[in-house]
Amino acid sequence: MPITKTTSFNQKQNALAHVAKALGHPARIAILQVLMEQETCVCNDIVMQLPLAQATISQHLKVLKDAGLVKGEIAPNKSCYCINPEGWKLAKVILGDFMEAYEDQATDLCCD
Repeated sequence: MPITKTTSFNQKQNALAHVAKALGHPARIAILQVLMEQETCVCNDIVMQLPLAQATISQHLKVLKDAGLVKGEIAPNKSCYCINPEGWKLAKVILGDFMEAYEDQATDLCCD
């Protein structure tokens, strides 16, 4: 498998790619929705709400945590996670800036 040369891209591009990768799986979106609905730390309850195995949920939570979207701890017999407000705000800015960059330049000139 080829290695991506992340050093060839700027910090904003790498940050956007990291967040987009974390959001790029429907299971992760579902996990985030469960966490948002709870408005508190969720401990092992995600397994009861989603049709996924505990190991699968743990893998997805790790990706979300690495991207800064959730925070929490993994310990034997106890996992607690919640939305990371700071990471969430940063992701919102990163995604918003990227999406708005085109809207500011949008024209009707397009290939049909």
